[in-house]
Amino acid sequence: MKIDRPSVGVDIEQIFEEQHEYKLVRERDQHINYAHEIHWIEFDEHGHGKAAHESIKEGYTLLMGPLGRPSFIWQTTVVTEIVEQRDDYIKFKTENSNYELFIS
Repeated sequence: MKIDRPSVGVDIEQIFEEQHEYKLVRERDQHINYAHEIHWIEFDEHGHGKAAHESIKEGYTLLMGPLGRPSFIWQTTVVTEIVEQRDDYIKFKTENSNYELFIS
């Protein structure tokens, strides 16, 4: 027996986006990652994480997700160029990709 249920017009993408402060889009394939936290990671001369920062800088990588946890959401390669930067948006290039970071 089939039960008629009303259709619920829910935009899952919009709900997910509204629940996160950061949205990272990789330019070449439009791959999207969302996170509540981000950190800009500085490395030492041996390639070990040296410090976490709140601001982007060439030479840092972007880590999406909480520090000190066994897993994170996403980490970019090293930032090579900051193309554009505003309070709510950063466009940057890394060693192998171009990204747009939207900040709500």
